[in-house]
Amino acid sequence: MNQLKKELTLFDLIILGVAGAVGTGVLFSTAGMTALAGPGIIVAWIIGAIMYLFVGLTYVDLSRVYPEAGGPSRYSLYSYGRATNMINAFADLIWYLFIPPVEALATVEGLDYFYPHFLTTTGNPTAEGAIMGVVLMLLFLPFNYYGIKIFSQSTNFLGSIKLALYVVAAIGFMSFAHFGNFGRFGGFSPFGVGGIFAAIPLGMFAFGSIRVIPDYSEEVRHKKTIGQSILWVVFGQTVLYLLLAIAFLAALNWKQLNIHPGTWSSVVDIAGNPFLTIASKANLGWLIVITAIIAIIGPFVTGYIYQGGGSRILLAMGRTGIVSQRLKELNQQFAVPVWSLIVFTAVGATVAYLAAPLPSIYSLISDAVVAGYLGFAVNPVVMLAIRRQGVVGPIKSAKLVAYIAFASASLIVYWSGWPSVPYATALLAIFAIVFGLLYKVKEGFSNSMWYIVYILFLTLMTYIGGVGKLADFNVDIGSAIVVIVSLLIFLPWGVASRLTPAQRKSTGTPESNADLV
Repeated sequence: MNQLKKELTLFDLIILGVAGAVGTGVLFSTAGMTALAGPGIIVAWIIGAIMYLFVGLTYVDLSRVYPEAGGPSRYSLYSYGRATNMINAFADLIWYLFIPPVEALATVEGLDYFYPHFLTTTGNPTAEGAIMGVVLMLLFLPFNYYGIKIFSQSTNFLGSIKLALYVVAAIGFMSFAHFGNFGRFGGFSPFGVGGIFAAIPLGMFAFGSIRVIPDYSEEVRHKKTIGQSILWVVFGQTVLYLLLAIAFLAALNWKQLNIHPGTWSSVVDIAGNPFLTIASKANLGWLIVITAIIAIIGPFVTGYIYQGGGSRILLAMGRTGIVSQRLKELNQQFAVPVWSLIVFTAVGATVAYLAAPLPSIYSLISDAVVAGYLGFAVNPVVMLAIRRQGVVGPIKSAKLVAYIAFASASLIVYWSGWPSVPYATALLAIFAIVFGLLYKVKEGFSNSMWYIVYILFLTLMTYIGGVGKLADFNVDIGSAIVVIVSLLIFLPWGVASRLTPAQRKSTGTPESNADLV
């Protein structure tokens, strides 16, 4: 068995995308976004949805052209060679490596309600909690090991239950009816546009499961369903996030939470799972039970979905030759990338154990996912570059989509701010240098300069801009500079840096995914 099995349908992909999204992103990021934007979180979710829609359209286009496992971590290979692809792939991998451990630790917080020994009084995992996080990482493994069919059946069952519970819980939280929170304390947008902008990147983490779909595109029965599912997932996620944001705002009882009314910035300090804490303070038994179940099943499902997606990124990297060739080997019985799955799980379990003492799960997310934003920023450029190479995807207005998607991706990185961006950049640089030297990756280095300088530019902007350490100018001016420079310099530079036919021939860079196995 040297090929992945094509088992996934449109319904499978939609459940995979939506159920994979609603995990830590809602249970924790909603509180963090509210602390930055107040009721403006609603606008932040809408803007985030529009921005990610255009990013998602680049996945629609490229996944149809290159329907392969871990596709987003391979697309840049065909236009820029191994150097750019290595940077891009490790950016994706860093994102994925953190998500299952974070979801495992989020599940630990849910379990603490029934066994109150997993968390300290400040909400951090105890030694027992850290060990349970490792155990959960191992429990994710069977969902991915026994083949894509078992994986999809499990996800359809658990994912449907999970989504139904979220809707019921949202309606329950709305029954608190503290609708004065929407305008009484500083108005609808107490921190202005800057607060909304600052909240958006935290919401983008929750939209990130859209990219899981092209990771599984090699296992899809019909290629056309990939694009259809991405659009449906964007819509489904947006509805759920708006519903839960409204529910969270309506449920905020400042007195019960011991927060001074209108002190939005203190909302992020709600100990543990904020939804579960609110339900517990209100003593609503049925809602506590539902929320407690959600606190367990929600991040658990997200965790094993991302574990599977991450193993396919390692598979893609093995095929490219920037990690061990063993990582592209498939299990003969179940047709899964077995070594990639084992390595990814082992690293994730280690991260879960080491990350447990950190001040909060939320801060871990905000730093780690920025690397993923740097990863998907390359896709709009690749989308235009392959058209110059004569490869045309299904998106008709490709140039418009690419420009909006690239501007959106650049802003998402910039809004992530200091020190998240430099942390992610430094981590990415370490991985790229170590593995670049180890696997002698030098083909296409000159073609990657636009991407390297682009990352450095965004890192610099987070240092001097309105979201940065120096704040030499406000966030609006900084955002305008990021968009203008990205679109006028880096996008055309990136397209012009694509490999020439002679370079592809001399370096052996493939022009399609025909040589996958």
